[in-house]
Amino acid sequence: MPGITLEQAKAHLNVTIDADDALLSDKLAAAKAWIGAYTASDPDANGTPAPVNEAVLQLTAHLYENREATLIGVTATALPFGFLDLLASYRAFAF
Repeated sequence: MPGITLEQAKAHLNVTIDADDALLSDKLAAAKAWIGAYTASDPDANGTPAPVNEAVLQLTAHLYENREATLIGVTATALPFGFLDLLASYRAFAF
């Protein structure tokens, strides 16, 4: 299966309307780009490991649900819990 699709991201987020498709597509593309840079891989390639796909879904959801740098009255989190753990085995170190 080549990468996470918009439909999979919507199912993960339990989004049933099409009104945010463009916004969610942008968040999905940003998540794939971030994870691609972090792992020096293409998260859209065939055979992407399940933990990487889960990380794409988690980061997409995080970006979609936290669209502002700061929110009044909300406890902010940098990244979803366990997100970096999912990618630890796939991280590319560059110096």
